[in-house]
Amino acid sequence: MAESSVTTSTIQIAWPTCSIRAFEARPSGAGPHPAVIVIQEWWGLNDHIKDVATRFAREGYVAVAPDLYSRLGNKVATNPDDAGKLMTSLDKPDGVADLQAVVAHLNKAPGIKADRIGVTGFCMGGSYTTLLACSGADVKAAVAFYGEIPDEATLAKLNCPLLYIYGSEDFWIQRNDVDRLAATLKTLSKPGEVKIYDGAPHAFFNDTRRDVYRPKEAADAWQRTLALFAKQLKTA
Repeated sequence: MAESSVTTSTIQIAWPTCSIRAFEARPSGAGPHPAVIVIQEWWGLNDHIKDVATRFAREGYVAVAPDLYSRLGNKVATNPDDAGKLMTSLDKPDGVADLQAVVAHLNKAPGIKADRIGVTGFCMGGSYTTLLACSGADVKAAVAFYGEIPDEATLAKLNCPLLYIYGSEDFWIQRNDVDRLAATLKTLSKPGEVKIYDGAPHAFFNDTRRDVYRPKEAADAWQRTLALFAKQLKTA
């Protein structure tokens, strides 16, 4: 059952290269609670991502949405040109390192089950979700929404169940790469599932973008996400 009371705040996570700003949403009660890292789209840490984090908190998770543009001045874009420039200005190893710092923060933060941390992300955040799950970070489940697919050598390091969510009309992520992911997970005997929604475009989960939002598919993807996290993060 969803929590009725959620507390939100902005936190700062100390890190040698920069202070990582993050939005945190906590369910009622002292806990300890499992945690979910919510990784932004290329727009930045905007209200949509904060809303997604709050939704996870209502389901009983401490949700932390780090600002991956903390190194770039905590910028939020509203048009694709600016978003693209921000995304390409962030070196992927730096982004993964900052996410590993978030995991380290959650490992010692009060009220959190340090051994029950999951990660999810969208678009750019979907790419980083898979990379984090393949980085050796101590995460127990990952749900990547329409992100880039890494190579087989990277996927060989996947250390937790992965749910990859994709729309068949996605013009950013190619279907052959998604099929490659499914085949590679099977070849490597990695725990994972690829869910493809026929007719859904890129970013179909984003309910602030009426041009691409697909309510039915988004609702199903949300339930699948919750099911995986419940199994991996809430089961003793």
